[in-house]
Amino acid sequence: MRPTAAGLLLTEHAALISAAVAQAESALADLRAGRTGSLSVRYFATAGSALVAPALARLRAEHPGVRVDLELTDPEDLFQEVVRGRADLAVVVQTRDRAGDGFELVHLLDDPYAAVLPLGHPLAGEEAVDLNELSGEQWVGSEPPGPCLEPVIDSCAAAGFSPDFVIRSEDYATAQSFVAAGLGVGLMPRLGLRGRHPGVVVRPVRNPEPVRVISAAVRKTALEQPALRSLLQALRDAADAPGAD
Repeated sequence: MRPTAAGLLLTEHAALISAAVAQAESALADLRAGRTGSLSVRYFATAGSALVAPALARLRAEHPGVRVDLELTDPEDLFQEVVRGRADLAVVVQTRDRAGDGFELVHLLDDPYAAVLPLGHPLAGEEAVDLNELSGEQWVGSEPPGPCLEPVIDSCAAAGFSPDFVIRSEDYATAQSFVAAGLGVGLMPRLGLRGRHPGVVVRPVRNPEPVRVISAAVRKTALEQPALRSLLQALRDAADAPGAD
């Protein structure tokens, strides 16, 4: 018995196919175990240093072979990045109208807003400020229209007034400089006040206290990846760490 020319040819290809299948099975095993793969992550600026940076450092240590596509995105667009399948995970500020299928919201942190006042302001000596005490003030805005501004507008409405924004800045450091110069008062979230201007006084706000809710929006299908589950846990731990709020 001798193999035909066709049989010899098929034998050669069978060896190649067998090697390719073995490589594919090995690559798939690495992917399922979280040793390789990629994650697409979106975040907004103030969540970057407090939550995303330490979480990614831990992910890199636990899953060094996983590549992360990380992108800073406008807070108003973050949620849609996940809904439309462009991101596996996004750190988002929750709003009233979050809707869509195929995603899960995981709470990370409640980030309260505080009153930011210039030195020497009549309320600077108070332990806390009732929100309606700021109703007659000129305001320095630090939030763009969207989910980060909503808690401010809604809380002021509950206190019976609409803030009079005379200056708008979409940067917390710049907004603090305007306040320090005596050009107005402001409400800024705690995460945005980690770098504090020496010319301002920060006081808690009550009746009501504005709070933005920071969550991770995750594609449900992506939760099958061990690396994404590890990143989600690392974000939770970063949010629970002392000083995160």
